[in-house]
Amino acid sequence: MRRRLRANVVAGAFLMLATLPGRTQGLGLVTEPMLDELSLDRIGYANVNLWASLLGALVCLPTGRLIDRIGLRPVAFVLLGGLALSTLGLSLHTGGITALFVWLFLSRAFGQSGLSVAAIASVAKSGSGRNAGALGAFSVLLSLLFIAAFVAVGASVSGSGWRTAWQQVAAGIGLFVLPLAFIVLREPGPSETSLSPEKADEGGLGLSEALRTPLFWIVSGAVASFAFASSGIGLFNEAILAEVGHPRETYHLFLAVTTGFALLGQGLCGWLGRRLPQPQLLGSALAAYALSLALLVRAADPLVLWTAAALTGLGAGFVTVLFFAIWGDAYGPRQLGRIQGVAQGLTVVASALGPLAFAAVQGWSGSYAPALLGLGFAALVFAIASFVLPFGNRTSAHHPA
Repeated sequence: MRRRLRANVVAGAFLMLATLPGRTQGLGLVTEPMLDELSLDRIGYANVNLWASLLGALVCLPTGRLIDRIGLRPVAFVLLGGLALSTLGLSLHTGGITALFVWLFLSRAFGQSGLSVAAIASVAKSGSGRNAGALGAFSVLLSLLFIAAFVAVGASVSGSGWRTAWQQVAAGIGLFVLPLAFIVLREPGPSETSLSPEKADEGGLGLSEALRTPLFWIVSGAVASFAFASSGIGLFNEAILAEVGHPRETYHLFLAVTTGFALLGQGLCGWLGRRLPQPQLLGSALAAYALSLALLVRAADPLVLWTAAALTGLGAGFVTVLFFAIWGDAYGPRQLGRIQGVAQGLTVVASALGPLAFAAVQGWSGSYAPALLGLGFAALVFAIASFVLPFGNRTSAHHPA
């Protein structure tokens, strides 16, 4: 069982890495040279990307249902093959807004949505009560892989152009990650489908039952709110820091510091997740994130700035691990793929809308401060709600105390 879990941690990390060409951060690596070469309108591209993301989110739920019904491996193979082909298709795109929408939609659907659900399920379904620790290791490995991928793909874009870089990514998915998934990825065995004695009967809750619990909506709402804020900040981070007087070099260092603390937070959450209730850990992470958003408004002082960077990274690290881990421990494996599919879909929608909200608030008020403070308040509300969540078995998850 432990060997299977370790194998799925590695396989799941590479499955999530393969989502790179379907994620905003990955597409950001080729956006500028692609827009220049194809003479695309920036606003038009943003709208196409938004609708590709929103419609791609619809793939999360059927992906989770298919994982529950036919298993991880066949679903992962189809998604990896589809993502490799859609990435290659985008690299060969020569013009036309409709064709661009199709390639972006397929990349979002196969990558950001479908393959993300499969990657999370590969570890969560094999956890056998050790989800937080296993997913902490998964998150740390994933962060290191993404850092290496950003450097490698960025260098390829600079040296060989965006088309060659995207073709190399497509080849990596099809020729490396897909065979790796075939060799390493394992379905959870019968002994692994009971995450706790309380869920032994019927293997946990179904999707409809989970949707009737306060835990699902508080946790998914909290993480969607986090995704909404982090996507907006991620896109306009340089402008947010410039607003309080910091140059571009500070922005680059801010990214490095938050990444380092996110790795620390992922490892720490994986360790604490075996010892402390997960909703309370989520509440602590959201409280730290709320404080970091408030501090960014007053981040002209270097001490305030780096305190905000540390809290941002720690909060992000905790939220990432807990979002992966909490569903299996709360609801069991019976329809875990479907439950995670709905939760992932909500985060995809939130992350698509976040940048638009930040841009609208800045255009209306001339500052990003109202957006930061408003989302900080929302994070604090979700933090308080997380602290009072009942957790530990199906009965308490379904009937709040």
